Amino acid sequence: MSAPVRAFATSDGAELHVVDTGPRDATTTTVLVHGWTLDHTSWDEVARDLPGRVLRYDLRGHGRSAPAPPGSATISRCADDLAELIAEHVPEGRVVLVGHSMGGMTIMALAEQHPELVDRVAGVVLVATSSGELAGTTLGLPDPLGRVFQAGERALNRRIARSRQPRLLKRAGAARPGLRWLLFGERPSRRHVAMTATMVGRCHPVTMVAFRDSLDEHDRRKALAELARVPAVVLAGTEDRLTPLRHARVIADELPHAELVVHPGAGHMLPLERAGEVTARIKALLPPETQPRTR
Repeated sequence: MSAPVRAFATSDGAELHVVDTGPRDATTTTVLVHGWTLDHTSWDEVARDLPGRVLRYDLRGHGRSAPAPPGSATISRCADDLAELIAEHVPEGRVVLVGHSMGGMTIMALAEQHPELVDRVAGVVLVATSSGELAGTTLGLPDPLGRVFQAGERALNRRIARSRQPRLLKRAGAARPGLRWLLFGERPSRRHVAMTATMVGRCHPVTMVAFRDSLDEHDRRKALAELARVPAVVLAGTEDRLTPLRHARVIADELPHAELVVHPGAGHMLPLERAGEVTARIKALLPPETQPRTR
């Protein structure tokens, strides 16, 4: 069994925190890519039940990774990071790519910018994510309240961008009520809300704000054509405020081999809210030799 890798330096000098578990000689590696303001621990409940080798990491500016160098907090650069990480740590064999939220967008950008890697992809799982049209989102609020929210977010982002704090929140607990409403569906676990608040608290504030523009500019519906021949699953929650169900339907329509799975009552945090079901969908895409043998 391989030991976790503590750091990986990208070509532009950003240092990423990487956790690499399972046999290095595995024929297929599952790569888990987390969402905006989160980190690799958002996959804890999924990764622990996956067979074979599992590679997960903190995106630049998130978790234990270093802040993104100026101008590099973009989905496009995250796709390059993912390509470099695969080249370094998984130079041979097949990969199953799993992306949550901005992690899913990163996989779309990877297909757009590094189409040669798609030949090695055995399957793709896109979790609570979008191919575009995120600018001006109102989180399902009526127009007047939506405009107030947008103005408040812009003001908060300006304040955060000027902050000298190395992390976003001194007290992660202060964010729990808002995160519960924003990210979770019906009757979320208190532990999951606390875990999420802790992850958000570890995100580098300037990086977080810088990524916001890239999320608004994200438009990769056409890039999905590069994944059209790959077995895929698209997962969505009916109560997702950030990437509502209609975004999942757009993605599924563009991927002829995709299965759309809708989780009633779930919000944006499917890797926590529906960990068992997410895990099962990933396992279903893994080649038979990856599955544990039964007696």
